[in-house]
Order: sequence, then structure tokens, then C-alpha cells
Amino acid sequence: MSNVESSTAAMQQPPSSTSHLNPVGAAEMLPENAGQMPQQETVGTAGGPNSVGQLRSSSVNLNSPNGGGSNLVINEQGGNGNNEIDASEPPTKKPMLDHPSTSSGGHEKLEYRLGGILCCAVCLDLPRTAMYQCQMGHLMCAACFTHLLADGRLRDQIATCPNCRVEISKTTASRNLAVEKAASELPSECQYCNKEFPYKSLERHEVRECQERPTNCKYARIGCQWRGPYHETTEHERNCLHPSKKGFEIMAALEAHDAKIKQEKTVFNTLIDLLSYEKIIFNDLQMKPYRTDEYVHKLFYETARFSAFNHQWVVKARINNSQRDPHQSNERTVTYQLILKTKTTTPLSIHFFALRGPFSDMKVATQIYRHDFTDQCTESDYYVLPLPDSSECNRLLSNKGINFRLLMFLLNNL
Repeated sequence: MSNVESSTAAMQQPPSSTSHLNPVGAAEMLPENAGQMPQQETVGTAGGPNSVGQLRSSSVNLNSPNGGGSNLVINEQGGNGNNEIDASEPPTKKPMLDHPSTSSGGHEKLEYRLGGILCCAVCLDLPRTAMYQCQMGHLMCAACFTHLLADGRLRDQIATCPNCRVEISKTTASRNLAVEKAASELPSECQYCNKEFPYKSLERHEVRECQERPTNCKYARIGCQWRGPYHETTEHERNCLHPSKKGFEIMAALEAHDAKIKQEKTVFNTLIDLLSYEKIIFNDLQMKPYRTDEYVHKLFYETARFSAFNHQWVVKARINNSQRDPHQSNERTVTYQLILKTKTTTPLSIHFFALRGPFSDMKVATQIYRHDFTDQCTESDYYVLPLPDSSECNRLLSNKGINFRLLMFLLNNL
């Protein structure tokens, strides 16, 4: 009777989806040559939720050296299938094998990451010149730093760091020499040949060494319009047709070249003639910024009064010809005028031009202007201060004042 009840209870018990086998009993049921058997197994605790919760392909070694317990070794089938991880090893061992510093591409990744960290916070480019930092350590290249200071001057506001909004100036900001040296060693890609070179030698490579850099034909002065990579220059010049052209065919190119030379020669001859004048005076001046009292304040620069030819003079300058919002323009120019502050009984024919003085680092070309001053006309027109580009203008605006030397020539006979 008891046998019938036990068999009936066994038939009514529902089948289990996960078999929990005693390792000893499992070893007895397996043949002797079946030490490892691939199977789908869920590793968990009996009668509760799975502690791993992953159904994976594994090989379970159920053979025990003493025929008693068992060592559980899991062969993960991901990747190449050869990595064996003992359950007794810490889980951080495998991630350490994939660390960027030990991988084959780790150095390249580190260089690119450093390039993103050491770049300018404004233009996102590595610096070729100086690198400045605010009080919080945010980096700015020299061009962007002076641009921010110039914008603050044009808006009549305090310049701030674009990241943390802390005040920046030439006294609060400082250069970061370590970043400059580190950035100069990072690789950068040549814009012509797409090869990588240390940043400190990239400019020399692009200007002198790169075989893909664009080059003009040596017969460009007689009209050849070819422009191509440097390594093709020799072949082109060997087959160029311009040397064999007749004179009347290249006259237009020669005339344009002569006009440029004539303009440069005119400036030189004018300067030589001015040096023969009897009355020549130069003054080392400084223009300081100020704003008008109009509804829309305008920025001007002006010098203190100075003496020349027994009269008092002032130099006045403005930005972008008094544009209403000059800070909204990336193109910036400086124009200046000479103003007579005292009365004169005789007309004064004055030639004048500005140039870099001993207390200035301004990069300015030579452009000579002339104006006849009388009692009715005491101010000259505004003339362009011939700066090379807008970056130089920003650099001047970032200073507290603009230092320069003014040369004046007085012609006695009109």
C-alpha cells in the first residue's frame, strides 16, 4: 500500500524546469570518459531566484580528484572562446587586460584625448603660440584671449572666461608653459599631405618640406596661372608654354607687375623727399580709450596734447569707422586723424604717418598722408592705420593704450 502511495505522489509532482543535481550523484550517472559535457545550465540557488540570472553555454567539470566534491570551471564562449576565468579570481582581472595603456592603440587614443584636453576652450584648436589660463585653469590661446579682451573693450564691459565667467585680464590671467610644451609635442595632421607631425614642427613642414604644398609656377610674373603641388612643379615648368610666348602676349602681366613695383617705389621716393625737409619732428605717443556721452556710447582713442612746430596737436582714433556695434564684427580696423588744437595765422601743410616706436610692438606698414591745416580746417580726415589683419587690431585693443611714433613733416612753401 505504501508503495502505491509513493508512486502516486511521484506521478502528481510537476516536472522542474531546472534540475539541481548533487555533483556526486551526477558523477555516478555519467560514464567515465564524459568528464566535460557541454550543456545549457543556469547557475543559481536552489528554491530561490538565480544569483547570476544568465543562461549561457558552459562546460562543467564534474570530476573531483577525490571522487567527492567538484571544481566549477566556466569556459565563456564569447570572443575567441579561449579565456578561462576561475571563480576564485577577482572580477577586476579581465578589465585590467583591456586597459587603454596596455592595448595596441592605447597611445594613439591617449594623444587624441590629450589634444582635446589641451586645446583652446574658445576655438578648440591646439595653440601655435602662447596659451593663457584664467584663475580657474581654463585654457585660451593668445589669439582668442586678446579677442575676448578686445570684445570687452568694445562693449565697455569686463572680459570674462567663456567657461566659468570669471574675470580675465592681462594681470589676472597667466601663461601656462607646461601646456604649451605638451601641446607642441602632440601630433597634428598636415593640411596638404594628411601626415602627422609634432605640432611644433608642423608649420615648418607645411611651408618648406611638404611635397603636396601648393606652389606657383616660376613664370607666374609673365602670366602663368598654374598652381599645384610642389612635387609637380618641375614637370610643369619643363612643359610650360609661357617662356616661348611672344612679347605682346605677356604685356598685360608685365604691366600689372610694373604697377606694383611703381607703387612701392613711389612710397620710397616720397619718404626720401620728406627727409630733405627743413622741419621734421617725431613724437612717441600713447592713445588711451574713452567713450562719448551720446545716447549710444562710441569708443574713441585719443592722445594727450603734444607740441610740434610751435603748435599743439592731438591724435584721435576710432574702430571700424564708429560702427554702432563693432564687437559683432570679426573684421576690425583702426582709423586715425591729426587735430590742430591751437590757432594758426598761416596754413600748415603737414605730411604725417605712424610707425612702431621704441616703446611699442605694433605691426604697422608705412602709409604717408597729407593735410593742409588752417583756422577753418583744423582736423584731417580719418586715415587707415595700415595694420596687417584684425588679429593685430584685437591685440592693440586688448592693451590699456596704443603706443606708436608719429612723424610729421612741415612744408614751408605750399
